[in-house]
Amino acid sequence: MKDNINVLHVTIVVALGGLLFGYDTAVISGATGSLTHFFGLSATELGFAASSALVGCFIGALVAGKISDSMGRRGALKIAATLFLISAIGTAVPDNYWVFVFFRIVGGIGVGIASMVSPMYIAEVAPPNKRGALVSCNQFAIIFGMLVVYFVNYGIALAGTEVWLNTVGWRYMFASECIPALLFLVLLFTVPETPRWLALKGRNQEARNLLRALNKNEDIEEQWQGIQSSLGDTKGKVSIAALGMMGVLVIGIMLSVLQQVTGINVFLYYAPEIFKSFSDSSTDTALLQTILIGAVNLTFTAIAIFTVDKFGRRPLMIIGAGAMAVSMIAIGTAAYSNAIGGYLLFFVLLYIAAFALSLGPVTWVLLSEIFPNSIRSKALSIAVFAQWFANFVVSQSFPMMNDSNGYLFQTYNGGFPFWLYGFFGVFTVYFIWKFVPETKGKSLEDLEKIWVRKQEKTTVKEAQII
Repeated sequence: MKDNINVLHVTIVVALGGLLFGYDTAVISGATGSLTHFFGLSATELGFAASSALVGCFIGALVAGKISDSMGRRGALKIAATLFLISAIGTAVPDNYWVFVFFRIVGGIGVGIASMVSPMYIAEVAPPNKRGALVSCNQFAIIFGMLVVYFVNYGIALAGTEVWLNTVGWRYMFASECIPALLFLVLLFTVPETPRWLALKGRNQEARNLLRALNKNEDIEEQWQGIQSSLGDTKGKVSIAALGMMGVLVIGIMLSVLQQVTGINVFLYYAPEIFKSFSDSSTDTALLQTILIGAVNLTFTAIAIFTVDKFGRRPLMIIGAGAMAVSMIAIGTAAYSNAIGGYLLFFVLLYIAAFALSLGPVTWVLLSEIFPNSIRSKALSIAVFAQWFANFVVSQSFPMMNDSNGYLFQTYNGGFPFWLYGFFGVFTVYFIWKFVPETKGKSLEDLEKIWVRKQEKTTVKEAQII
C-alpha cells in the first residue's frame, strides 16, 4: 500500500459511479423515437422500455447492502461497473424488444448499487471537514452524466439521416456507455477498500495502515479508537432493531422519500411537456428550456459542494426546501388561476436551483453519514430502496394528476400536483428542523454517539413512564 493516498483521486474515481448513474438513466431520452420505429412500440411499451430500468434499481438497492458488506465497497462498485458495461452492450445489439428491456433492467441494477455504494464509499474515506463537499461530488457527477449523454445523443443524431438513426444510429447511443463503464471498471483497481469496511471484517492492521495513508501528517489514533468503539463486537452481525437504531433508520427513509415527493423528477422527466402546457412554446423552445434546467442544476450543485461544509447541512436543507415549497405553490397557483406566463420559468429555475443547493446533494451527504458503521450498508440499502420507490410513485402519479380529462385537472386546472409538492416542501422544512441534527465537521463515529445518546434518553423516558 502507498504511504499516502489522494482522497480527491479516490473521490473522482468513485464518483464515476454517479456519472454512470446519470448516463444510464438518461441515455434512452435521445432514442425513444427510434425505438418506437424500430420495434414498432405502443405508448405503453415505450413507457415500460424507459421505466423498466427502475425495476433494476429496486433490485440493485435491495442487494447493494449485502454485496457491499460481503465483497466490500470497492467490490460492489466493480459489480456495478460490470453491469453497466453488460447493459451498454446488451441494449445496443438486440433485435427483440424484450431482450432490450432485459438489459435495461441489468443496467438499472447497476444504478441501484452505485446510487447507494458510491456516496457511502466516499463518506467512509473522506476527512470530516471535507466529507460534505466530497460526497456532494457524486451528485454533481450524476447531473454531469445526464448532460454528457444529452450531447452524445445529439452528436450521434447529427451523424446520419433519420432512416440511419432509426435503424442503426440509436444503437450507438446505448453502446457509447461502454466507454465510461470500462473506464470506471479499470480505475476501480487503482483505489483501495475503505478502512471502516476493513475494520468491520476484522482486518485491523490493513484498516489502520489505510487510515494513516488517507490522513497523512495527522494523528489517527483517536479516529481509529472511535472506529473500533463503534464496531464493538458486532462486526456487522447485529440487526438494526437490536442496536436500537430504528429511529435513525426512519429519519434516513424520510430524507430519501422527501427528496422525491417534493417533485424534482416531475421537472427532470416531464419538463418539455410542462413548459409546452404552460405557454405557447414550441418543442424546440421547450427542449432549450430543459437544457437550461440542466445547466442551473449543475451550477448550483457545484455551489453546494463549496458551501455544505462551511454553512452546514441543516441551513442548506431548510432554506432550500423552503424555496422549493414557495416555487411549487407559486406554480400551482398560477396554473389554477390560469395566470400563465413566461415568468413561471423563473419559479421553475428557482425550484431547480434550491433543490441543487439542498435536497439534491445534501440528502446524499446526510444518508452517507448518519448511520452507524456496523449497520451503515444495511440501513442505507433500505433508505435508497425507499428513495427509488418514491421516485417511481411520483413519476407514475404526475401524469395521472395532470391528465387533462381527469377530475383533479379539471377541478384545479393543473395546479393540484404542484400544490401537493409544495406541501411536502413545507413539511420537509419542519422535519429537518425538528428531527435532523447538524453533522458538519463531525467524524462518522461522533455522529453515531448522537444517536446512542438519543436512544439512551428515550429508554430512560420509557422506564420513567413504566
